[in-house]
Amino acid sequence: MKNLRKLLTEITQLTTNIETNYPELYRSLDENPLTIPKTDHPNVDKQVMEEYLESLKQLLKHHLETHNNKNT
Repeated sequence: MKNLRKLLTEITQLTTNIETNYPELYRSLDENPLTIPKTDHPNVDKQVMEEYLESLKQLLKHHLETHNNKNT
């Protein structure tokens, strides 16, 4: 299991990759419902960050699959 610092580093790296290489996807990150807390004072812990990292990975994967299909 990863520690919180490692998770934050991975999230930062992945977000930077998306921003640099997939700007069309990066613009939609702020609108992603997974990033919007459902409570006024959300508890941001390790599990939440792991889920967020996974959601970013899935979002990028889906984007790449969709983008590749359009080019074929």
